[in-house]
Amino acid sequence: MPELQEIFTRSKKWMFYLLAIYVLGWGFTSYQSVFLGLILGTGLSLFNLWLMVRKANQFGDKVLKGQKIRSLGTFSRMATGAFAVIIALRYPDYLNIISIVLGLMTSYIVIMIDFFIHTLRINK
Repeated sequence: MPELQEIFTRSKKWMFYLLAIYVLGWGFTSYQSVFLGLILGTGLSLFNLWLMVRKANQFGDKVLKGQKIRSLGTFSRMATGAFAVIIALRYPDYLNIISIVLGLMTSYIVIMIDFFIHTLRINK
């Protein structure tokens, strides 16, 4: 699955750029709770993306070997989201729950934008 690894590498690069922007926003604006929520959500979103790619690679290897497949780790990714919400509810003065949820969706948005950009480059 080299295509999946390429998509993951590109997405990871863009997510690190976003995290750098969020850190600058946290450090230089008065919206610290919003940017801290975006940092936490995007960091966990990056972890979920890594987890999904790892499970997809394991899934492909097991299919090729003819072994039994358990799952793709949906419960683990949902537990990560629940963990982020619990942290936000525990520390509402420091973290904005809406920005955490937006941060958790960041990997999906980055993947869609990357897909469109990559498709346009190939079709030129």
